[in-house]
Amino acid sequence: MQAPSPNPYYLIDVHKEIDLLDRKIAYCQAFEKFDTEVLRASALKKLGTKRSTLVKVAEDLTSKGITCDPKYLPRSFKAAALAVEVAAVSG
Repeated sequence: MQAPSPNPYYLIDVHKEIDLLDRKIAYCQAFEKFDTEVLRASALKKLGTKRSTLVKVAEDLTSKGITCDPKYLPRSFKAAALAVEVAAVSG
């Protein structure tokens, strides 16, 4: 199978997947029922690993000059960007 060609639409899809995983992680931490905390930690580790892989892909695409509209950024990226802006303004 060929890797998808790097383009803005692929970056948007990666951002959507990251946002979905962010929501799954939040749900897993707060609401999902597990028999033991070990099972919860295992599930969170799997989700975190998938998310970190997608974040690396998004960073790689961005470093290659591929951009998309900021409205398509995952919520976690928007929060991080806002924190950087606030620190820059107040610093």
